[in-house]
Amino acid sequence: MRYLLFVPFWCFSLFAISAYGQRENPNIILIITDDQGYGDFGFTGNTLVKTPTLDALVARSIEFTNYYVSPVCAPTRASLMTGRYSLRTGIRDTYNGGAIMAGSELTLAELLKQRNYKTGIFGKWHLGDSYPSRPMDQGFDESLIHLSGGMGQVGDFTTYFQGDRSYFDPVLWHNGKQEKYTGYCSDIFAEQAIDFISSTEDQPFFLYLSFNAPHTPLQVPESYYEKYRNIDPSDVLTAVNTHNILMSDKDKEDARRVYAMVTNIDDNLKKLFYQLEEKGIADDTMVIFMTDNGPQQARFVGDMRGRKGSVYRGGVRVPLLVHYPKAFGQSRKIDETAAHLDILPTIADLLDLPLPMDRKIDGESLIPLLKAEKGKLEPRSLFFYWDRKYPTLYQNMAIQKGDFRLVAHADFDANLEDFEFFNFRKDQSEKDNITSENLGLVEGLKAEMDEIYTELIQSENIMNQAFIHVGTAFENPVYLNRNDAGGDRGIWAQEEIFGKWYVKTEKAKYNLRFKFIKAVPAKGKLILELGSVVYQQSQLEATDWIEMKNVEIPAFEGDLIPFYQAEGKRIFPFWVEVERMN
Repeated sequence: MRYLLFVPFWCFSLFAISAYGQRENPNIILIITDDQGYGDFGFTGNTLVKTPTLDALVARSIEFTNYYVSPVCAPTRASLMTGRYSLRTGIRDTYNGGAIMAGSELTLAELLKQRNYKTGIFGKWHLGDSYPSRPMDQGFDESLIHLSGGMGQVGDFTTYFQGDRSYFDPVLWHNGKQEKYTGYCSDIFAEQAIDFISSTEDQPFFLYLSFNAPHTPLQVPESYYEKYRNIDPSDVLTAVNTHNILMSDKDKEDARRVYAMVTNIDDNLKKLFYQLEEKGIADDTMVIFMTDNGPQQARFVGDMRGRKGSVYRGGVRVPLLVHYPKAFGQSRKIDETAAHLDILPTIADLLDLPLPMDRKIDGESLIPLLKAEKGKLEPRSLFFYWDRKYPTLYQNMAIQKGDFRLVAHADFDANLEDFEFFNFRKDQSEKDNITSENLGLVEGLKAEMDEIYTELIQSENIMNQAFIHVGTAFENPVYLNRNDAGGDRGIWAQEEIFGKWYVKTEKAKYNLRFKFIKAVPAKGKLILELGSVVYQQSQLEATDWIEMKNVEIPAFEGDLIPFYQAEGKRIFPFWVEVERMN
């Protein structure tokens, strides 16, 4: 007689393997947190933050200890969903109109639909807020998200005006429609994800649980903050602080709030994992956990250099945990270099799904490592960059191959000596620049950096920007928000700034409503430009809402440019609602 040991899944004891062997199509849960750095876990050496659920998970998982992502949010998510460098997908920024992924991209959700997976996203998307780039357009059956890069940000206009309560009782977007929710955002996303799991029966599911925490604004329930109110976050730096990180009083307070948000996430994951056990699907489910980049604020980051936005390892190295012992066996560490680009190819390989042949997939399958069939992958280069709007040659760029990293913070015509070169195996903190002793290796990696950079900035979806499609049956009305607006660099909540949206319109009559941050002056005029077609409407009274009715808009692809002109000012709307009327 065979006995089964029933232990709660959140403790990560294993169920006995079924006599029928590995499930052909396992459930897949991909969990990602936002701005949670490498040092924000108990299992990575932080003695102050409490992450018991994730600490238990790592004890029963395969841990990649040399795993890399992009320096900021949207690029990481684009690569995660497609297996491609973000620039190939059209993602070049976190706002300024550069966080709209081309609708032609094949996402992980779309790939899994080929195996009849039920797919759901809960939390942060950050790859476009309008058709054809929303999650529901890119393979997700169930979608509960906030807009833009974060709740409380200008692009997420349904939470922006809540100020210091933007993470509480929010209006979110459920399958493209605004809905009011009660509670704290991380709790809401986790609860809805658990309901999604509960609603699945015989159909395998793909759950993308993409927490927006601990991203700013650092709002957290008081009960969690109380756990950290009296700690000194700089204490954890005393053991390892090669770069002499100094924490201001604000940094310390930010860290307390971050740690509180992290512990809240950990508690929510405990509930989610317990649901798998309750439903009896724990050992038929693969759980993947990671974060999207380094920490935004100054705090412990495992003695690495840099943080969010930086191409040093502190900005791009994060944990990766893979829990699926039925296929991959017991816990162990893998030190081989891996990246966010590899997640889609790995899942495709596991399920024997063919990758698309009409585009370049930059990632590689990690299955040989996960199944311990191979100790190392073939040597390859990983390219990193971050700058606003478009990549700037040799500004905040890096390339990594084998044990070496070449980092660029230099002018376009830089000499080899202007680059930094590190052996990160010997110098984990990237403190010892060994360029002068290794000019031959530097020259070779620089040549690769040049080649990859040139290829990526000429990508089809960079040369031909993704548009917002207006007037279709898939989305009406369409909301044009500040996150998706191009124009001046650094466009955010400013009033007097040049902005625009790149759109494709269907020929029809439209009503347009223009929302301004505050009331615009009286006796002005609203001007709407679509290429050579220009409309003007006078405004006699001061107001923060202006409506243009029955506007005949032609079939058009290009820049939609609205502004209000009065008293010598040109004021850009905060958002625009465009509704097709016929």
